[in-house]
Amino acid sequence: MPNIAIASSRYSKEDGWVYDLTAEETTAEFIPGFQTQCMGFDGQIPAPTIRCRQGEQVTINFTNKLKEPTTIHWHGLRIPIEMDGVPFLSQPPIMPGETFVYQFTPPDAGTFWYHPHVNSVVQLGKGLVGAIVIEESTPVVFDEEHVLLVKNYNINAKGEWKPLSIPRYAARMGTPGEWGTVNGVNEPTYKLKENATTRLRVANVDNTLTYPIAVSGAEAWVVAIDGNPIKTPYILTTHKISPGMRVDLAFVAPPKGQKIHVQYMKGKFPFPLCTFDTVESDLPANSSIPALPLNPIPNLDLENAEEINFVFEWEGAISPTKKDGKTDHTFWLINKRAWEGMTATDIPAPLARLKLGKTYIFKLKNVTQYHHPIHLHGHTFTVLEMDGKKLEEPFDTDTVLLGKNGSAIAAFVADNPGKWMYHCHVIEHMKTGLMGYIEVY
Repeated sequence: MPNIAIASSRYSKEDGWVYDLTAEETTAEFIPGFQTQCMGFDGQIPAPTIRCRQGEQVTINFTNKLKEPTTIHWHGLRIPIEMDGVPFLSQPPIMPGETFVYQFTPPDAGTFWYHPHVNSVVQLGKGLVGAIVIEESTPVVFDEEHVLLVKNYNINAKGEWKPLSIPRYAARMGTPGEWGTVNGVNEPTYKLKENATTRLRVANVDNTLTYPIAVSGAEAWVVAIDGNPIKTPYILTTHKISPGMRVDLAFVAPPKGQKIHVQYMKGKFPFPLCTFDTVESDLPANSSIPALPLNPIPNLDLENAEEINFVFEWEGAISPTKKDGKTDHTFWLINKRAWEGMTATDIPAPLARLKLGKTYIFKLKNVTQYHHPIHLHGHTFTVLEMDGKKLEEPFDTDTVLLGKNGSAIAAFVADNPGKWMYHCHVIEHMKTGLMGYIEVY
């Protein structure tokens, strides 16, 4: 049985997958015995998983039942700009009581997720996060599959909200939550059939924290990174996922009565995220893990590619006064430029303008001591180099993690026309300057 509810859908060959979805205020019992006011898709924590299939149309009739505007961004999906969910840049904000129809045909299979791009610190921080799973066009069947949404909530021991953003932390790593959850529950335990070929879809939907993921009790393999299968799966030791990032792990469950622990590592010390208890089954032993087909990422033309440098740095504790008299904070820069914000009539200039169909090489450099997961909408990077080391096997991703003073070289074909957000996915970094967009024309 899945450990997250599946959103109710309708399917036909003519219309594909059709979902009705809301965003609304709700309550959740994060801390046993205490109710927390929060926000949820369909009023649920965790949000229902949306499932559809690679190459088939999906329609989401989305109604905003909040008291404020919102949107949905489909993180990692290469879909038309009109469906990307960025207010003003790709669509008008969805006002309270309004319905917006998202419709697209996903070209890639894998683990993705969805969230607003309005008032992001609050709306994501209070629970508007969910998984969208794109199944392979030719089904790949595991005996069991589990979606694990990892998130810390900024609440106290009575389930009351603490500040979601504190400026002195926003200028550093971000404001961490104190109550860790998987699928909205602190250290949950699930049952798993013995001998089951198992796929774990782990997504970091946190505002702030980076999780080095590990597994004990089974030999787990990394089979996909950020929604994209890798050519050569490898045994997991630890794999870092920052906000926005995902990793798919696969293993064969051990005999009944054993435990598999999904953990995050602080140095050499493991801390629990969730546990699987194996139970008796009639599944045969010695099963093999199914192989995942690669996604149809456009072929790179590196010989004729254009290189563009991007430097991510700290501006300092500057608090300019806005025209309306309110104070805002700017702490972060991309190429010495902070995000200016935008309205329907005032869209800033892009960070770069790219020609449709041309290959580009982004040279990314973090000159700060804090993590920056750099996310590009509407496209998939092929990472060629990390921290000055050429990768023997490049991998595909939508979010490149730059560590302390880290660097990366990533290439992609600018094959999707539009104005695409390009930002750090530590939400406070994004909101305090580390955001811009590229235009593909």
